[in-house]
Amino acid sequence: MKRAEAERIGEALPILEGRFKARVVAMILDSKTEMALEMLCNRYHVSVPKLGVGVLKGRTKRVAAVYSLQRREILAARREYLYDPFVMIHEFYHHLRSVSGKHRGTEKQADRFAIDFIDAYRAAVKQTPV
Repeated sequence: MKRAEAERIGEALPILEGRFKARVVAMILDSKTEMALEMLCNRYHVSVPKLGVGVLKGRTKRVAAVYSLQRREILAARREYLYDPFVMIHEFYHHLRSVSGKHRGTEKQADRFAIDFIDAYRAAVKQTPV
């Protein structure tokens, strides 16, 4: 591969990554959360977590969703949270960190991970002609 070609590919990678992130958010907003999670799992080479509605004992106050490592499941406190990109991507981050064998990560890191996807979606929406 020639250097100029490699540089063009390198320049295109952030654009492709932004499109991927925007697509994940769009799918969640379109009530296709399971498909979005499958895309994320394929991208990060991890198993797909189960999705459910409910709460874990002792984790009910002011929580939209939780990730259960034992069950490998994202549990939304209410059904509408299954279609909230911030909540689902935040909890996917906990799944990603847990199954990858790395530290489970902090809430702040999970927030940043989710916000990065949402920012990519907002940027894509701004670029889309009406």
